[in-house]
Amino acid sequence: MLGWIYLMLSVGFELAATTCLKLSDGFTKVLPSIGLFGFYGLCFSFLALAVKTIDISVAYAVWSGLGTTAVVIIGIVKFNESISIKTVISIGMIITGMCDSFTVNHR
Repeated sequence: MLGWIYLMLSVGFELAATTCLKLSDGFTKVLPSIGLFGFYGLCFSFLALAVKTIDISVAYAVWSGLGTTAVVIIGIVKFNESISIKTVISIGMIITGMCDSFTVNHR
C-alpha cells in the first residue's frame, strides 16, 4: 500500500515539474526553472521508493499513463491548448494500455 502512495506522490511531483517546464519559458524564468529541477528530483525519488514494492512494469505504466493524461488536461485547462478527436483517442489508448498492463501483471 505504501508503494502506491509513493507512486501517486511521484505522479503529483511529475505534474508539478512538467507544469514548471512550461512556465520556465525555456529556462528564462528563474523560479519555475528551479521548481522544475526540485520537483523532478522529488518525482524520481518517490518513483524509486514505489518500485521497491510495485513491479517496475506496472509502476511505469501507471506513472506514465496518469502523468500523460493529466498533463493533457493541465495543458487544456491552464494553458488553453486545443483538443481534437485525435487527442481524445490517443489519451484513451494510453489509459487502455495502462489498465491492460495492470491487469496482465495481476492475474
